[in-house]
Amino acid sequence: FETTTPPTALVIRKAAEEGLANFSVLCCHVLTPSAITHILESAEVREYGSVPIDGFVGPAHVSIVIGSQPYEHFAEEYRKPVVIAGFEPLDVMQAILMLVRQVNQGRAEVENEFTRAVTPQGNLAAQAVVSEVFELRSSFEWRGLGEVPYSALKIRPPFAAFDAERRFELSYQP
Repeated sequence: FETTTPPTALVIRKAAEEGLANFSVLCCHVLTPSAITHILESAEVREYGSVPIDGFVGPAHVSIVIGSQPYEHFAEEYRKPVVIAGFEPLDVMQAILMLVRQVNQGRAEVENEFTRAVTPQGNLAAQAVVSEVFELRSSFEWRGLGEVPYSALKIRPPFAAFDAERRFELSYQP
């Protein structure tokens, strides 16, 4: 997920700076908002109504990197409330209470329970290094979700020397 992507980007950039020849990364970094969109667009949710989703608890560790803004689409477009929560028991309980209140009041907003670490824009320095080293894949197969378009990253061509897919001729078949 987005949480481990910045350290991977930093280590790839460092390997490039040092001219390492014995370092490779098999990039399988995935993107949370794309997965949420995929779930909301699935036939089970949209057509059949067999998976009623009232809202989402957004993960704090991902949200520290990407911020709270990427979730606004789900509140506005799909009318699904989102509450970003930490992982401590009190954080989770507070987030569930906030989510239940939104549902009961008919609101669909993004609320941030984890304000001590999550900002609307996220970690801009982390986002910059990720953008420098990675780009979107057109598709990626998720365990449990199947193929999800534009939901994962791949290593940009300038860093191809460290891309295990290219280096070892591994083929990813979407």
